[in-house]
Amino acid sequence: MPDWDADSDQLTQNLKSAYRASRDAAFARERPTLRMAQEWHATTLKDLTVPADVLSQLSVTADTITGRFRGEPGLEHCEVGIGVHRGTLAFLVAEELARFEERVQSATAALDAIIPQGDAPATADLLNAVIELCAWVHAEWVRIHPFANGNGRTARIWSGFIAMRYGLPPFVRLRPRPDDGYGAACNAAMTGDWAPTAEVFRRMYLNAIS
Repeated sequence: MPDWDADSDQLTQNLKSAYRASRDAAFARERPTLRMAQEWHATTLKDLTVPADVLSQLSVTADTITGRFRGEPGLEHCEVGIGVHRGTLAFLVAEELARFEERVQSATAALDAIIPQGDAPATADLLNAVIELCAWVHAEWVRIHPFANGNGRTARIWSGFIAMRYGLPPFVRLRPRPDDGYGAACNAAMTGDWAPTAEVFRRMYLNAIS
């Protein structure tokens, strides 16, 4: 099977499938849940091999990774991060994710009430609110780093889900990894600062519609 991080037909198909699932959920305005993200994650890893050196570094086995959060059985001591920044400690991931889910559900419920289904934001303020929610969801997912791997891809799927829910194009590409300040914004997100992500996303959105 192809490597989980190498360009391959399987990975391309997996990302397309995850995108379609997130698009359909967005258009239907399904309630955002952690289970939804687990399904996206499992889809992106379908029929791909996680290299043995990665498994050894993370102290996990292949069957514990797909669609499962750190802190769950087999992932109790799995700690990950970006560079010098560590994600939420494994034993605290469930607690952090519960807060994430509650907040994203509350935020989408508020926007659902003022942006009719099938419509785009009617004002600049509403457009900015949607982009900022895309940024917060992405940055918070990156900060928590709930999966053993594949967190960036899942965060980008989350941002596309929010964008499409409110009539915007999925302006954050899944692959290749975005550039133009995206990496620096993710590093800032690891410290709890999601403002750089919002700034990068505003540029991405303007580029997507230009």
